[in-house]
Amino acid sequence: MSDAPRDAYWSWPLERLLQALASEPTGLSSAEAARRLAEHGPNRLPDGPTLAPAALLLKQFIDPLVLILVFAALVSAYLREWLDAGIVLGIVLGSGGLGFLQEYRAFTAVAALRARVAVRVTVLRDGAPVSLPAEAVVPGDVVLLAAGSLIPADGVLLEAKDFFVTEAVLTGETFPVEKTPGTAPPDAPLAQRHNMVFMGTSVRSGTARALIVETGARTAFGAIAQRLRRRAPPTEFELSLRRFGALLTQAMVALTLAVFAINVYFARPVVEALLFSVALAVGLSPELLPAIMTITLAHGARAMARQGVIVRRLAAIENLGSMDVLCTDKTGTLTAGVIRLDGALGTDGEPSARVARLAYLNAHFETGIDNPLDAAIEAAGAPPGLDPAAWRKLDEIPYDFLRKRLSIVAAGPDGAPLLLTKGAFATVLAVCGRLRAGETEIPLDDAQKAALERRFAAWSEQGYRVLGVASRRLDAKPAYHASDEADLCFEGFLLFFDPPKPGIERTLAELKRLGVAIKIITGDNRLVAAHLAREVGIAEPVVLTGAQIDDMRDEALWQRAVHTDLFAEVDPNQKERLILALKRSGHVVGYLGDGINDAPALHAADAGISVDQAVDVAKQAADFVLLQHDLDVLCRGIEFGRSTFANTLKYIYTTTSANFGNMISMAAASLFLPFLPLLPKQILLNNFLSDLPAMGIATDRVDEEAVQTPHRWNVAAIRRFMITFGLISSVFDGLTFALLLWLTDGAPAHFRTGWFVESLLTELWVLLVVRTARPAWRSRPGTLLWRLTLLLTGVTLALPYLPGSGALFEFTPLPGDVLAAVLAITAAYLICTELAKRRFFAGLT
Repeated sequence: MSDAPRDAYWSWPLERLLQALASEPTGLSSAEAARRLAEHGPNRLPDGPTLAPAALLLKQFIDPLVLILVFAALVSAYLREWLDAGIVLGIVLGSGGLGFLQEYRAFTAVAALRARVAVRVTVLRDGAPVSLPAEAVVPGDVVLLAAGSLIPADGVLLEAKDFFVTEAVLTGETFPVEKTPGTAPPDAPLAQRHNMVFMGTSVRSGTARALIVETGARTAFGAIAQRLRRRAPPTEFELSLRRFGALLTQAMVALTLAVFAINVYFARPVVEALLFSVALAVGLSPELLPAIMTITLAHGARAMARQGVIVRRLAAIENLGSMDVLCTDKTGTLTAGVIRLDGALGTDGEPSARVARLAYLNAHFETGIDNPLDAAIEAAGAPPGLDPAAWRKLDEIPYDFLRKRLSIVAAGPDGAPLLLTKGAFATVLAVCGRLRAGETEIPLDDAQKAALERRFAAWSEQGYRVLGVASRRLDAKPAYHASDEADLCFEGFLLFFDPPKPGIERTLAELKRLGVAIKIITGDNRLVAAHLAREVGIAEPVVLTGAQIDDMRDEALWQRAVHTDLFAEVDPNQKERLILALKRSGHVVGYLGDGINDAPALHAADAGISVDQAVDVAKQAADFVLLQHDLDVLCRGIEFGRSTFANTLKYIYTTTSANFGNMISMAAASLFLPFLPLLPKQILLNNFLSDLPAMGIATDRVDEEAVQTPHRWNVAAIRRFMITFGLISSVFDGLTFALLLWLTDGAPAHFRTGWFVESLLTELWVLLVVRTARPAWRSRPGTLLWRLTLLLTGVTLALPYLPGSGALFEFTPLPGDVLAAVLAITAAYLICTELAKRRFFAGLT
């Protein structure tokens, strides 16, 4: 069926379509489905290149600096400098292999977490329904759909009952549309193919059986997938990482070119000068940053999963930690999500048995959209004196999102048809011409309407969701339509209550303590929403309605949105606009939603958050999925996000301070020393060994104050840190050079060995100092980090004395006074860094 769209298969009779697909109404056999899966491929959209193990390994070696090192090593081999070439290649392979092992473990762990929230669908296989991953659906499959299902692929309906589908993601149509079996004209646009279902849309109500025709990229949704991906705005994390990368690139390029040119000017061998220059650049660059970040983020993802937060996109963890605004819905998040019928009242505001009976019959016979309000009416039980079995349903005028009301035509014991209508108060009142007053009906005038509206407003302000109930006697006829909803008698009100979730006020206070502002976005009327906002601790909520938003230009909305607590009476199309307005105002925005209409807002947010009970399309659009619909779980996720962010910065601070100072010092020393302060292979070994403890950063402890407020990438602060602590490092480097020249009489082997030991020790231990804003001894590092630091310290001190180190790396044993001087300088450097660190971090607060 690859050419089906050209042949307009939606216009074909079902018999022809089944024959073309070699399928049956009872579906495919398992064997045939397996064959088609191999032929057509998994039912998924291209989601960017996924790295197989071989590709991930290759990725470790395609960095420009690494390629230059490999090229220089090959030149050394060509010049028969076999040892130098072997050492350089060995270190390159060791770094790449270490990065590959850690990243591969991280990717597999995250893939396992994502599988926990994968979309599943019910498919007929061998004539029986089975639950399968959506990716296993193939052309010719018959899928069973029900309310809340994400439609897995494009197909044609075989049968349907009260089947309404939300197609906003494809057509932009806010309201659900009814789908029915049959045929559509060959030239029918997508929105008018009433007999089709499409990948990415969701079932709002009813049930259906559909024959799948197109899967994956061949679907209508697949055709626009590329446009949707281009539309995704860059996240806060991605923008900051680009700026940081630009900063490092400028520093590395300037250093490499300058050192290479100067060494060539002084007539040093070109290959040696090239290797030395590139080694300096590699020493400056945080070449393990991608691996360290992946490992750290994956560790954070596993830790968050233990707390009930599944991470679907690793980079978003940083955004979750940086988030300072959380937009959330109301029902089920701030409220208990269990709606109860609190009263059936007459037009006088008193309990009415008649209103209760009319409402129960309406809910009892309703077969269209499942909703919690009808469930609450039925849960309250049949009112006294009502026998539903004595009533017979004649017809139903289904609910739709324009009329916002539902009518049932039923015949009671007397056999006369009675129209029973309930719905939104304003739309029910709009079709009423009479009013129930006791046992009689009286004309409805403006004064009475005003009185009813005052009652509605008063109850709404108390937090009740209020529906109107009306009725009318009808003549018997074969069918009834929306035009029969006219000149009704307004009977009374239904009051529903969804109480605030227990403990939600404490949870919102915890979010406020974490520096996260809550903004409520709801379709409910502003009076109900404002009451709830006050109940959960927002004393005087600033309210903006959907109608007001429509009247605003984007620039005005940017200003108003920041100062608004509650967005009420908002339609789904306005949610994304609100998210983008808050981002435009400089905030890192999270959005918590669980419906099909939440997908655009989830897509636009820096941190899109959904729940495991959400519709599948919402989970697919989200960066995080909460296994419980609970903001307490989200609080823990925010703290983990901030911990991950803090650990990532530790590596950056270390590499951009100690490395920067050491490399600048060596570059400067190479200008006045008659020999290179370190050989290229010694620089690379230094860099390799100093990076090993960084693998422990992922599991490092984070100070409590580091997770109390949102933190964002601050490239200017990183630049200041690099310069400040790089200069401190260079001062001590200069002292080290002077002492080594004095104590070793300028012997190159002793000088290089002493400088190698001092340089590596300072890099290993400065991480333990700059990893915390506290005094270093008051912040205990993670077990893996301090064990690796101690292990590498031992290796560093032992290396000059190991057999073979002289031949391989040209080290020599250090005299006792030289080693003592190196250790003393290292200790002095750490003390000075600790003192400077306090002033630096104090200036950031």
